[in-house]
Amino acid sequence: MSLLNLSRRHALLVAVAAAAPLLTPLAYAQEIPIKFQLDWRFEGPAALFLLPAAKGYFKDEKLNVTIDAGSGSGATVTRVASGAYDMGFADMSALMEFTANNPTAPNKPVAVMMVYNSTPAAVLALKKSGIKTPADLNNKKLGAPVFDAGRKTFPIFAKANHINGVTWTSMDPPLRETMLVRGDIDAITGFSFTSLLNLEARGVKTEDIVVLAYPDYGVKMYGNAIIVGEEFLKKNPEAVKGFLRAFTKGMKDVIADPKAGAATVKARDGIVNEELETRRLKLALDATVLTADAKAEGFGNISGPRLSLMASQVSDTYATKERVNPNAVWNGTLLPSAAERNIFPAAKK
Repeated sequence: MSLLNLSRRHALLVAVAAAAPLLTPLAYAQEIPIKFQLDWRFEGPAALFLLPAAKGYFKDEKLNVTIDAGSGSGATVTRVASGAYDMGFADMSALMEFTANNPTAPNKPVAVMMVYNSTPAAVLALKKSGIKTPADLNNKKLGAPVFDAGRKTFPIFAKANHINGVTWTSMDPPLRETMLVRGDIDAITGFSFTSLLNLEARGVKTEDIVVLAYPDYGVKMYGNAIIVGEEFLKKNPEAVKGFLRAFTKGMKDVIADPKAGAATVKARDGIVNEELETRRLKLALDATVLTADAKAEGFGNISGPRLSLMASQVSDTYATKERVNPNAVWNGTLLPSAAERNIFPAAKK
């Protein structure tokens, strides 16, 4: 080989070596970062997001997703609206309330996939209280945190079941079930799969607990949805589509093997009871995801008339500044195909 060729080869190697440090950041730059906040702490239902992350489904869509615990749906909606988070998981009524009360706010979040087709809100009481039906709640003392979704939408439940004379006691979330067990209050509101297991953890037997689930008593409201900030959606519509594809793929895996889903929660928060969270996850799936309405509407989708009714109910109950516009809180154009969202054949009940 001539000296000239050796010189050229040397120059080429030097150029490649000089460019190498630039290639790695470029490769990573192709992954779009997404900051995602849950509605609550790391419990069983968090597996719906933690499992697809653990299996690399988000990475497969060229997404770098970080998932943080939340402190209530209202806070999640606010943080997505502020831009602190790009996407989140929040109760639809909380999203409607924020949007109608902040009509001129920039970056208002929008729901892009319905996950809890039925609200998990419920009234829970102990059998020894004599409460068996909604009618038995007349003139009773109920308790819940002020931001609890079941408490905020209780007027809708009360109207549907002709309940009057209820008085409320407020407390922090950890005290809700404790106060019920102590007899300080007659009943509580909360998510059925959360409060039921919390009561059991306080020594109450399952057969001694009464659960009045809102959907069983005339309240056909939607529950939690995946939400995204307006600005992030405008700039990254394909990333949001990819997120929903990966999530749906993970949802099928969670339904097929809830225990494996709960294991991802345990991996994220070592203090959780994996067996307990497996049960909580199964309860959540049965009560909110694997429902007849979800199957009829298609997992992830909504019924227009049903959403409009909920918007009207929230407007009246929450006394919002403006009426809730269902078109302002829902965008179903980014959903995976109906075939991809057909989660039911794999469902194990």
